[in-house]
Amino acid sequence: SFGCNPFAQTGRSKLQNTRASLNQQIIKQMRMRAGAENLLKATSNSKVKEMVLLELSYVNSNLQLLMSELEGLNTPKYSKELLYLHADFFFLSFYGKTFEDEIADFMDLRQACRTPSRSEAGVELLAKYYSHLPLIESRFFSPTRQTGIFFTWYDSFTGVPLCQQNLSLEKASILFNMAALYSQIGTRANRQTLTGLEEAVSSFQKAAGVLNNLKETFTHTPSYDMSPAMLSMLIRLMLAQAQECLFEKIALPGIRNQFYSLMKVAQEAAKVSEIYDQVHQCMIQTPVKDNVPFFWSTMSQIKTNHYRSMAHYFVASALLDHQLGPGDDEDKQEKTLSQVYDSLPEGCTALDILKNKVERQRIGKAHIRRAILGHEEALRIYGLCKNTNNLEVLQEILKASHQRSLNKYSENENEEEFTDYMEAPDIISKTEHKAEMEFPAAAKVKVIDFFQRLGPLSVFSAKQRWTAPRTIRVRSDDRDLGFTLKGDSPVQVVSLDPLCAAAADGLKEGDYIVAVGDTECKWMSVSDVMRLLKDVDEEGIDIQVVSMMDNSTAMVCKALVLSNVFRERLSAGFATFCGNLPKTYSMICLAYNEDDKNSKSRKVAKKSSFLSWGLKNKMKSASTLSLPTADKAGTLPWNKPCPTFPSSSSYNNDSGLY
Repeated sequence: SFGCNPFAQTGRSKLQNTRASLNQQIIKQMRMRAGAENLLKATSNSKVKEMVLLELSYVNSNLQLLMSELEGLNTPKYSKELLYLHADFFFLSFYGKTFEDEIADFMDLRQACRTPSRSEAGVELLAKYYSHLPLIESRFFSPTRQTGIFFTWYDSFTGVPLCQQNLSLEKASILFNMAALYSQIGTRANRQTLTGLEEAVSSFQKAAGVLNNLKETFTHTPSYDMSPAMLSMLIRLMLAQAQECLFEKIALPGIRNQFYSLMKVAQEAAKVSEIYDQVHQCMIQTPVKDNVPFFWSTMSQIKTNHYRSMAHYFVASALLDHQLGPGDDEDKQEKTLSQVYDSLPEGCTALDILKNKVERQRIGKAHIRRAILGHEEALRIYGLCKNTNNLEVLQEILKASHQRSLNKYSENENEEEFTDYMEAPDIISKTEHKAEMEFPAAAKVKVIDFFQRLGPLSVFSAKQRWTAPRTIRVRSDDRDLGFTLKGDSPVQVVSLDPLCAAAADGLKEGDYIVAVGDTECKWMSVSDVMRLLKDVDEEGIDIQVVSMMDNSTAMVCKALVLSNVFRERLSAGFATFCGNLPKTYSMICLAYNEDDKNSKSRKVAKKSSFLSWGLKNKMKSASTLSLPTADKAGTLPWNKPCPTFPSSSSYNNDSGLY
């Protein structure tokens, strides 16, 4: 379902294991290198230094090989399968199988998000899951209590797993993968067509927008690939690719061989070069350079030199192939040329260059020389990276651009002239269509709460603590129920007559009615509930109510029950030891009933769901209470911590919380 490919999971799991193994080897080699460098600083023995230098060269070569292997494995973030729901969630403990379908739907959605399709449908899938997370967080993740649910994601650069109980990691990772999907959609677009280029531009801008939202929203994510420095670099990279596509969009119909057109395209190419240079500068900074793939850094350098060389080529073509004629607008050309240069060569003005044919050719050839040198530098950098050697199309483009510049220089070369080593001035970058971050509308999806049957989220959320639902028999006495109702979804009991039958059966002031007979009424208004109660006779009808408990009340109730239980258990000799550690009693103690003491057999705990098997130990520690025990020294550990959430066994007691 949800477009998930079940066969892709196995391959990606193997990929993550490979990346994690490589990363461990890299860490080992880096430690060896650090140790060798420290020894090199500490020793004064020449023979030891010689051996250490030899070892350093060996370690550095191993590091380069391992890093090159890791570069080919860089992928979006991936997560382990999550055992999402367990006995700490109140609805599992109380409602049993009532919400099995909702749980299954939610788990299927998350499972599908691990292998989304590389399309808009995949983005919508991630956005849908991301929109559900705040609802799940409000329902089940208390701001004051840990749930025992662990989220595990792998770093997309290092392959190192990161595990947290906080939903923030889940949200941030989904946003990161959403941006990764947009970047892949942009890369897969057909850039030989106008439609494909527009799709690529939009996708890269959306990727930058999602990454920027991630950077501003989740400022303290411990994952390296989502650190502020790395996200800033990735945002620049997405915008650079978008700007490159905008340039290709201008050049797609063909570049007119006219003075103004060539100057305009030259500045557009300079803009692309400038942005890629900024990306490269981010990549070589200390917090980022250690884990950025060498291939990425190489490509940013290649494109910086390539587009800068193209800018010089177009300016050279405008100066060498066109002359200022009698019918040309002299002022317009002078203004255009002066806007291309930040500073003109000493002793020259824009008008002098345009009118003087010799000066015009001299500066034009200087631009061609810079173009040739830039193309040669791009080809040199291309040969340094092993991964770029597989990109034959890129090599052909670089060679063709280089040859075109050589041909242009040959056409204007005069053997009788002295060699002029004039340096061509830098070209000011300028664009009419700047790439901007765009937060996609698809990321904001309206979803229906999977667990809306639990009741209004504003009331039935993890921020509140509730008693288990109690069944109350309501009877009518001369058409008077003994209480009134107020509120809206769910309704609340007010003005309770303490002498009425309902109060005698356990109804309390402020209770919320969640069911009347077999009809759930968490979402019903006062008028709807009164309609259900209007025909109540002397025999009465059963209603279910819950009571909201504040933290202080809950702790007092637990302390009182706990002291009574401890006193009886201690007198009966129930304090036992396992090795040197005292055994702990489950929160089932809170449901201890005096009438059941002599019962031969009693079911005290519900069998754990298969969903919770992976968190068995964590659940056990979270749902048990360290009671005071008698030891040989006679000291009692009164300061044992109390859990803030009861086990599923306490729901049969009125004071059990859910």
